[in-house]
Amino acid sequence: MRITIRKASINDTSLIVSFINQLAEYEKLLHEVEVQKKDIERDLFCEHPRVFCEIAEINDEPVGFALYYYTYSTFRGRHGIWLEDLYVDPKARGSGAGKALMAFLAQKCQLQDLARLEWWVLDWNKPAIEFYNSIGAKKQSEWSVCRIDGVELENLAKR
Repeated sequence: MRITIRKASINDTSLIVSFINQLAEYEKLLHEVEVQKKDIERDLFCEHPRVFCEIAEINDEPVGFALYYYTYSTFRGRHGIWLEDLYVDPKARGSGAGKALMAFLAQKCQLQDLARLEWWVLDWNKPAIEFYNSIGAKKQSEWSVCRIDGVELENLAKR
């Protein structure tokens, strides 16, 4: 078994959308998915993308992806990576594909002198939490996620 990580190409657009939908279904959030192929093409494969994607393959067959973008830590005075989505097909879990994706992003952080790699994990997702613990991640319990979207975002923008 050979695991490889490669940069996504525009030919992977349908695959990326499929992985997003599979992840959302697993997370019981499929009802929130609005992304379409045109959105992925526009944002990942434009002249100056602000979001990036890597594909994990086992023996040249896609089994997962990591979608990420750069952040900035004012306290550290350096950029970091925010991992928006990590997904590995259930049939490939335990193969090392998820660890390979995370290692790839960690290597990118090291090569680019980035301060950190961060992401969210759902509290109920025990397999993901165990996986993240196994690679040395530390949950940041002192921080709470805040979000404004929909009508509330529109209302705030009008002020």
